[in-house]
Amino acid sequence: MLLKKPLYTFLFIVIAAIAIPAAGLLLTENKTTPDVQEPTVDVVRSDTQKTESFPLEEYVAGVVAAEMPASFEKEALKAQAVAARTFILTQTLKGLDVTDTVDDQVFKDEEDQKEMWGEDFETNKTKIEAAARETEGEVLVYNGKPITAAFFSSGNGQTENAEEYWQSAEPYLVSVASPWDTAAPNFEQEVVLTKQEVEEKLGVSLPESGSVGAITKKTTGGRIGAITIDGKSFTGRSIRETLGLPSADFQMTVSDGDVVVTTKGYGHGIGMSQYGANGMAKEGKKYGDITAHYYPGAVIGDVQTFLKR
Repeated sequence: MLLKKPLYTFLFIVIAAIAIPAAGLLLTENKTTPDVQEPTVDVVRSDTQKTESFPLEEYVAGVVAAEMPASFEKEALKAQAVAARTFILTQTLKGLDVTDTVDDQVFKDEEDQKEMWGEDFETNKTKIEAAARETEGEVLVYNGKPITAAFFSSGNGQTENAEEYWQSAEPYLVSVASPWDTAAPNFEQEVVLTKQEVEEKLGVSLPESGSVGAITKKTTGGRIGAITIDGKSFTGRSIRETLGLPSADFQMTVSDGDVVVTTKGYGHGIGMSQYGANGMAKEGKKYGDITAHYYPGAVIGDVQTFLKR
């Protein structure tokens, strides 16, 4: 998930039969609790550019299916469901539309899931729908407001302070230990680029061989805050995004005309580490323990509290 330019639309239908338009969630009657209305989410599908509507909990399950491996522990899937539901709520309250891409949250409907899972479709679908159902309506709240529930694949053993990557601080998006990340298959990776490509993209001249750059600042989460290459200063984020690296925790070396970049972690490092969540779940932690660890100070609230305002 990348917090770039989320696009969400919501409509609220008043039970008294007066429809009040707002951007993107449509309130429909919940069959199990008639006095509670379930929102639906309008999603702009990337393949057709058409808007389709999905019940909130079906949408949440579709995000979990797309964003987290179905093989993960159920408590990790439940933590992801709560984060996904919170993310869509915060964007909805801003009156924005939503896509099914990493610009917001990746979402896969039933047909997408069948294609993705093949013969494991029914098993995975049942598991993920249970994670959404067992957390139905739950969102993360800090000081009475839904949080920005950022999440990422895996870290370098520590999450990041939001302001050290996005330049905007949040009291619940602070650096915490995430030692479970070391078990992630994408914890350490190697990216090989040509020396010419790196020089052109960064506008620098690199040595013929040896290490590249002098790190001048490290972030609280152990990533590169600032690095100087050929007298030119960069942030770790700018290098990561320009070169398409998995993480802002990296080292670069020139060898035989190539630049070999070794990285730790995958993603921006802010909020909940998905592999960290799975590691916690394997140790017996519940989804509430996971969200409390990765979003310090945030508590679980009810989505209906915010939809009724």
